[in-house]
Amino acid sequence: MTSLAGSFSFSLWALDRGLDRDDFRKFFIMESLDPTLWRGMLSQLRRDHASLCRQWFDQLKPLGFDGGVLTIQAATALHKQYLERECRKAFAEVAQTLTGALVTVRFVGPDAGYADPGQANGVDEIAITPDYSFETFVSGPNNRLAHAASVAVANNPGQAYNPLFIHGGVGLGKTHLLQAICQRILDQQPDTRLLYLSCDAFVNQFLECVQSGQMNQFRHRFRHVNLILIDDIHFLTGKEQTQEEFFHTFNVLYQAGQQIVLSSDSPPSEIPQLEERLVSRFQWGLVANVSRPTYETRMAILRTKAAMRDVTISDDLASFLASRIDSNVRELEGAITTLQGHAAAQERPIDLALGKEVFGDRDDTAAETQITLQDVIKAVTGFYNVRLSDLQSKRRHKSIAEPRQVCMWLARRYTRFSLQEIGGYFGGRDHTTVMHAIRAVEERRESEPDFAHALGRFEHALGGS
Repeated sequence: MTSLAGSFSFSLWALDRGLDRDDFRKFFIMESLDPTLWRGMLSQLRRDHASLCRQWFDQLKPLGFDGGVLTIQAATALHKQYLERECRKAFAEVAQTLTGALVTVRFVGPDAGYADPGQANGVDEIAITPDYSFETFVSGPNNRLAHAASVAVANNPGQAYNPLFIHGGVGLGKTHLLQAICQRILDQQPDTRLLYLSCDAFVNQFLECVQSGQMNQFRHRFRHVNLILIDDIHFLTGKEQTQEEFFHTFNVLYQAGQQIVLSSDSPPSEIPQLEERLVSRFQWGLVANVSRPTYETRMAILRTKAAMRDVTISDDLASFLASRIDSNVRELEGAITTLQGHAAAQERPIDLALGKEVFGDRDDTAAETQITLQDVIKAVTGFYNVRLSDLQSKRRHKSIAEPRQVCMWLARRYTRFSLQEIGGYFGGRDHTTVMHAIRAVEERRESEPDFAHALGRFEHALGGS
């Protein structure tokens, strides 16, 4: 059969078989599609919509084409959910290009009795993606305890660690672990009453129910589940009424032996304006930290994220990217997506040469002398005798605030990271906080000779001017 690569059209495919359009339509009412056409669809999807494609697309099964509807079967319920949420338009576009016909796409699950996890189990607000499973999570020194605890909770909900409290900076894997717990439990115990949402969603629903006088419905919904997972629980800060309600919800679930999993940008004791009784309860189970991945872990993450997208990257490219991107997992994942886009646009392979063009090259001498965020942190924490965890905490005492601001100032001056990235690394702060820190340091530098001298020592130690 003729290969269907590139801009395949109906006419090429049909004429090769001596079909007119009527014959074509009859052909597609068969139980399954021509295998060559299906391979052509997947090939074009991977070229034109690389960021959407996943390795498991090879498991998809085209069931047939009837009445202008192309039916595609997914291997799992979560795969179907991902396809419906992210891929319907792309699949329809490629099908129409390749067939020359007006095509809509319908995704079905592995069996006729399939029900969406979100509808059957109460998953709310945050969509679960098959990308965030335990199989795709890379464990390293920075997250080993949080990963092991999450696996234990997923295998024995309510029995292992309750509550499980995971904290760390932006893009370091907290949400990945929460979603992996959801997937493992839904896979092993499909009837689990599971509620997964953001803290913002909890707060908003609470306020809506207070205003509408529907608190009984609210309490029934949140207190009659087997497992509740809440992302970014630190957004309870300062919300006294919501904290009161969550306190009682926590007690009901805990006393019933139901699993509670929470994530935050900082440990319970460092969440500002959080009631002591909640701080105490959040510490009843296990508090686990996730931090910046090591170089070796970043290498493994890059390979895993690439394989998930059905992309192979060489060791030299992985090494190059891991040395250039040391902030968080999200940045590493974004690098793979960026390379896919450039490779598709330029019709080039994803290799080291492309990586250097996209992310900037540097010679070996520059590589040896480049100042990293870790260099900054080492210099500052050593001088002030503080820990990195102190700098990433919510503490505002001068003994912590001053070295934190100095770190931010040096990081902005000597590294390539943006204001947002620097703020995210130092406890999930926003870019305005970093701007304030930089201004404060500059003002003190101009007005306080001793402080200016200390900054000069840091710059000299880092090899700056």
